Amino acid sequence: MRSPLLPISLMMAATLSLAGNGVAKPANLPPNATENVQVIEVTAKKYEFNPSPIHVKQGTRVRLKITATDHAHGFRIRHWPDDAPAEGNPGLVFSSPLDCQKIEKGQTETIEFVAQTPGTYSFRCCTRCGLHHRGMEGQLIVEP
Repeated sequence: MRSPLLPISLMMAATLSLAGNGVAKPANLPPNATENVQVIEVTAKKYEFNPSPIHVKQGTRVRLKITATDHAHGFRIRHWPDDAPAEGNPGLVFSSPLDCQKIEKGQTETIEFVAQTPGTYSFRCCTRCGLHHRGMEGQLIVEP
């Protein structure tokens, strides 16, 4: 005697697969949170970030995809423009807390923020990467 569960299971699976378009969005994000994002591919390699400087427009949601190509590096950026005190509202508003983001060799880490205030923001490697580690820095320029 055959079990009626198999045909019912197959019908349910077919119905569910036809009901959606196959693309799921997180429920806690606003409708435009994943749209209108400027994605910038950045490489971190022995003592340099490329590209640098990085130019973005004020009000842009920016997603930096940083890949360490030679060995582990780190990424730390000021939340306020270089010429501003680190107080009050930050000029870069991050989607998650950020201090030093370590990036392992061959891996890519994503850092996302909204560039709210025009100015120049310095970033640097925050994971000791060799003799000239202190000179591994770059700039993000937010233009009005």
